[in-house]
Amino acid sequence: MANLVIDIGNTYTKIAIFNHNQLQHTEQHQFTDTTTINKLLDSYAVEKAVISSVKKEKQEWQTLLATKVKLIEFSAAMATGIKNHYLTPHTLGLDRLAAVIGAHNLYPAKSNVVIDGGTCITYDWVDAAGNYFGGSISPGLNMRYKALNYYTSGLPLISADDDFKAGYGNNTTTAIQSGVQNGIKYELTGFIESYKKNGEELNIVLSGGDSIFFDTLLKNSIFAPYVKIEPHLVLKGLNAAIQTNND
Repeated sequence: MANLVIDIGNTYTKIAIFNHNQLQHTEQHQFTDTTTINKLLDSYAVEKAVISSVKKEKQEWQTLLATKVKLIEFSAAMATGIKNHYLTPHTLGLDRLAAVIGAHNLYPAKSNVVIDGGTCITYDWVDAAGNYFGGSISPGLNMRYKALNYYTSGLPLISADDDFKAGYGNNTTTAIQSGVQNGIKYELTGFIESYKKNGEELNIVLSGGDSIFFDTLLKNSIFAPYVKIEPHLVLKGLNAAIQTNND
């Protein structure tokens, strides 16, 4: 029997089918509807489903799903395999919690820094014993570009350049790219360096839509050997949580 795992983010809804720990299928939608859900239920023998959402309002397809399979709403109480020391666990983003669970489930013998590059960039650290104390949230790659354009009268809206490698810009476009992309690079390496001071052997687990771009930024750094790319980390964390939930 399969598990249906759904992560509703700010921009996209990510959906996966798991058979135990084996990822069988993934898809991503800006808009999800009952047709999408019915097609998945018709294609796979779904026994349980779990939903994690950053949005408060429920959609029609969620109501439909609850009538067809055992549906679990992911919450802070389902912090499977980790000890959550966050002072306000009810305010912790469920995607951050699921990512930490996923990293610890995949690499249980090591300390893991989870860096999720989406609308925002989040940094979360879980040690080898499964202790999670919190992390950091900063503006994401596209948010930084848009902010420079929105809050100024003269700076254009431009896009990230995977090939930009200069330390500085020699025109307005490359100066913006240098500020945003090198700024993120130095932010990444700075956070990683601070976590390395804890003295544990460390994985750097990259997830989210900008994970490949972040991997490129770290490619020539001293941290490159420790990087693990897990684009479906949140989904894997949710699946780990649902497998041990018998409610």
